[in-house]
Amino acid sequence: MELKIREEGSYTVIELSGEVDLSCSPEARKSILACLKTNKNLMIDLSAVTYIDSSGVASLVEGYQTAKKQNLKFGLVGVSKAVLSVLQLARLDKVFPIHSSMAECINSNK
Repeated sequence: MELKIREEGSYTVIELSGEVDLSCSPEARKSILACLKTNKNLMIDLSAVTYIDSSGVASLVEGYQTAKKQNLKFGLVGVSKAVLSVLQLARLDKVFPIHSSMAECINSNK
């Protein structure tokens, strides 16, 4: 897994790529929670993720719950087919706000 963090508008964006599994999901979780501590809205870009397991999904869920408690926006951007199928299986595609791009996310929140 590779992880990049950038700022876009009023959001921090974490770009994940590769496989998000048990070996690297603790790093993703740590980054997600650290970004939320800065009190900025957070989007997770999953467009380059080829595989995600339950530990990766759990990191996303924890981030979502933490953001909600802090009244921050949290969502997923550019969800790859591999990730979307896992989210649909767990019915989390109905829980997470999912956007096709950051531009669409920013425009929908104006």
